[in-house]
Amino acid sequence: MSSLIILFLHRHVLKYDLMIKNNPSILVIGAGAIGGITAALLRQKGYDVTIAAKYPDYAEKISSKGINITGHCGPVSVTIPAIAAVGELKEKKDLILLATKATDMAVSARLALPFLNDGGYMFSMQNGICEYELASIIGTEKTVGCIVGWGATMTYPGEMIMTSGGDFIIGYPGKEPDEDLNALALILSAVVPAKTTSNILGHLYSKLIINSCITSMGAVCGLYLGRMLSISRMRRIFISVIREAVTVANAMDIKIEVFGGKLDFYRFVEKEGLFADFKRNLLIRIIGFKYRRLKSSSLQSLERGKPTEISYFNGFIADNAAKYNIEVPVNSKITEIIKRIEEGRLPISIDNFDDPVFD
Repeated sequence: MSSLIILFLHRHVLKYDLMIKNNPSILVIGAGAIGGITAALLRQKGYDVTIAAKYPDYAEKISSKGINITGHCGPVSVTIPAIAAVGELKEKKDLILLATKATDMAVSARLALPFLNDGGYMFSMQNGICEYELASIIGTEKTVGCIVGWGATMTYPGEMIMTSGGDFIIGYPGKEPDEDLNALALILSAVVPAKTTSNILGHLYSKLIINSCITSMGAVCGLYLGRMLSISRMRRIFISVIREAVTVANAMDIKIEVFGGKLDFYRFVEKEGLFADFKRNLLIRIIGFKYRRLKSSSLQSLERGKPTEISYFNGFIADNAAKYNIEVPVNSKITEIIKRIEEGRLPISIDNFDDPVFD
């Protein structure tokens, strides 16, 4: 056998060995609710996990006292080797899960890249679509998109509640699922059921639309979801956000997946007329009633003086619309308003929706 063939086989086996071995080395960056629970449940199932917690005192607490979880997964208490900064690592990792805010993803990915093993993968677990940006940093072949389809909240550093069950959906942004992706799904199934998809961008865009309506509009007006969607003007804006988003997805050749197995965005916007409008408004009212106590996570960020992820929601729609010369006035205006609120130049108020763009 020639040395060239031996070298090829060695690299091929090395690539797949890290996925099929019993205990791949995992780094979770971000010790908030999603990152903390993911790391804890992986650790509980025996995986080799380290977590980057950003703050030295928080890292020390996780290492010594552990992460305590209640809620859907039952009571769990697990100590996890923790570091404050990725640069403290002493060895490379097979898998790196980016469980940060979308606004912190790029910096985290750049810092973590030198610590990713050859043949390893980095997961984007953010809201919005960060996979294009992540792939530009680490390469498409190392990038895995991940939909987090379960809920969690952190009541205090190290104290977390899994508020709802659900699943992970993972996929490559540039190729079909393979053996590695199946192995990755099996690993994540230690947390919640995980499945693979050949259309991860379609799933991500579906969730992006929901965030662009519910999360962003809530941040603009400051209302809980039930109150917000009880107002007819707000429902009309909700529908406009979706219409524009579908138009942009079509231009980008993204096939939007049905959200939650129920909300088909194509069917939602395809028909015109009084009856179609009645059905759309009724569906939105039902959503508003079911989740009436929901408070926008972006609104909470603004109230804490923190930046939102607007650039990865409505901003993503607006930026890509510009590339195709598509007018998306509603998504563009929502993006502009939230950025002005972040800068302290505009208050959070339902009056923000009095702009003529929303007429």
